[in-house]
Amino acid sequence: QVQLVESGGGPVQSGGSLRLSCKYYGIFYVNDCWAWFRQAPGKERERVAALYKATGSTYYADSEKGRFTISRDSPKSTLYLQMDSLKPEDTALYYCALRRGGNCDTSNPLDFGVWGQGTQVTVSS
Repeated sequence: QVQLVESGGGPVQSGGSLRLSCKYYGIFYVNDCWAWFRQAPGKERERVAALYKATGSTYYADSEKGRFTISRDSPKSTLYLQMDSLKPEDTALYYCALRRGGNCDTSNPLDFGVWGQGTQVTVSS
């Protein structure tokens, strides 16, 4: 059984930074794809960043390139999302997600079978 637990969200002012963490438990494989998604009220869930375990390749949405960084600390079994230069439009519930194999450069939430409970990020202007 796989479990994902996010933390690190909270209120922050525009231009500030936050680092989200996703602690994971269970059995994992070399071709796993890890991702961060977010969902704002009234909007669809959108992928923010992804990381392919086998190669370390990372993928970002255009609006997050240069501001967000996804990384993984294997000994700590933790996935991170470093968010800098935050904007009010970044306000959302952020989720950690796992896809078992397949194309990691996908933005479709249905491709990911395991999800955390989410952590709220609120950016004030």
